[in-house]
Amino acid sequence: MIILGIDPGLAIVGWGVIEYRNTKFRTIAYGSLQTPAGMRTEARLSAIYDGMNELIEKYHPDAVAIEELFFDKNITTGIRVAEARGVLLLSAERAGIPIQEYTPMQVKQAVSGYGKADKRQVITMVTMLLGLAKPPKPDDTADALAIAICHAHSGGSRLAQYFNQ
Repeated sequence: MIILGIDPGLAIVGWGVIEYRNTKFRTIAYGSLQTPAGMRTEARLSAIYDGMNELIEKYHPDAVAIEELFFDKNITTGIRVAEARGVLLLSAERAGIPIQEYTPMQVKQAVSGYGKADKRQVITMVTMLLGLAKPPKPDDTADALAIAICHAHSGGSRLAQYFNQ
C-alpha cells in the first residue's frame, strides 16, 4: 500500500509518501508545499491544490491520510488552515483516492506509543521507524510522515479496510 500523509497548512503543507508492505516501511519521498505570506489567500489555495494534484499524479497513492484540525488560540489561522485542508481533501476526492483522517493524539499514539508525546519524540520515532539518515525537515514534513505511519498501523489493516467499505 502506498500512503500519502498530509500535514495541512496554508504556509507549509508537509507531505510524505511511504510504502507499507508485510509490516515493513519503505520511504518513497517527502517534502513540503510552501506558499509565501504575501501571496493572496486564493492564490495560495490554488498553489496548494495544484501541488497536491502533482503529488497524486507522481506517486499514485492508494490512500491519503490527513491530520484533523485542532483549533488552538488563533481562530483566524485555524480558518485559513481549514481552507487549505479543504482543497487538499478536494484533490484526493477528485482523484478517487480513499481519505482517512487522524487526530494529533492518534498520530502520536501510533508513532510513539504515547498520545501526548512531544514533537521531538515524534520526529525521533519517525526517523527511526523509516530508517532515515537524519530527521526530515521542516517539522511539518516529519508530521506528514507520522500521519502516513499512523494510517499504516491502523487504517491499513485488513479489519479497517473491511469496515470502511
